[in-house]
Amino acid sequence: MQVNIPLKKTIDNSYDITIDTLPKLHFDRKVAIITNTTVSDLHLDYLKEKVSAKELVIVTLPDGEQYKNQESIDKILNALFENKFNRKSLLIAFGGGVIGDMTGFAASIYQRGIDFIQIPTTLLSQVDASVGGKTGMNNKYGKNLVGAFHQPQAVYIDPYFLTTLPKREFGAGFAEIVKMAVTFNKEFFEFLQDADMRDQETLIEAITKAVKTKAEVVAKDEKEQGIRAALNYGHTFGHVIENETKYEKYLHGEAVSIGMVMANELACSMDLMSNDEAVAIKFLLEKYDLPVDYKIKDIDKFYDAFFLDKKSSDSKITFIIPKGIGDVVISDECSKNLVISVLEKFEDR
Repeated sequence: MQVNIPLKKTIDNSYDITIDTLPKLHFDRKVAIITNTTVSDLHLDYLKEKVSAKELVIVTLPDGEQYKNQESIDKILNALFENKFNRKSLLIAFGGGVIGDMTGFAASIYQRGIDFIQIPTTLLSQVDASVGGKTGMNNKYGKNLVGAFHQPQAVYIDPYFLTTLPKREFGAGFAEIVKMAVTFNKEFFEFLQDADMRDQETLIEAITKAVKTKAEVVAKDEKEQGIRAALNYGHTFGHVIENETKYEKYLHGEAVSIGMVMANELACSMDLMSNDEAVAIKFLLEKYDLPVDYKIKDIDKFYDAFFLDKKSSDSKITFIIPKGIGDVVISDECSKNLVISVLEKFEDR
């Protein structure tokens, strides 16, 4: 005997991304702003002037990728329980990618799911992390291995927040912009080569182009079953680097920068990218003082860490390989010998 549960239906997860001065936001429900110590000191008063709610709660976490863990998630959840939040309540992620990921994850599991919005304050989170609904936290096995797809209700990108962004954080965000240009838009890459990102209008144009690129990809593949995986260009290598260095030496975008250079070496080895193209990408990353080299101490250990990547399955590792500039290949057919030969170019001799 079978009982059919007819759950087939279309769920509209669409939302708007506003790139402008943050508007006044009014909520007739309980709202919790989740932020960190750095953003709180710099910008919390600015946000509180913009937000009105039935009840407003502030949850402030330590700043840093090393705090993207279960302890921080528990702190968010405990604050919601203590303040009697319900399914109609709302969370506001107010910070960079770490805060956005953890806030979204907490929203996805609190009472089986409540709403949240993103107000990203770093370049990386504005162009990448805040868009697309990926949420999660890290554990000892790797980065973002615990999480959920949970789309925000809205994203508000206010360039004002970038005025206090440290140089390294700016560079980390630029790496994610380069990632999207290399994988999907050659004209965008050429624009970046000539652009002066210190110019406010140019910066806003680059942010807009990056957000539109990611939005188009997410619309085609929300749950990363296909083409969206291409947005992980540089991440397969970069996540191993972050984990090896305990999330303390490199910012996420810096690790991705190195990861892109490694992925380019793999692409060149497979005759998918010319050396001139690889050099052009490396030069653009170096233009914003991004790291492009890493010394691997144990190649076998580095290789084995690939198998903890979410894109990998069974005995195969999925690599995102640029096909020139403006196109990409997603492959799980790279031989171990080929990958090892690439890693040897980064070996600490």
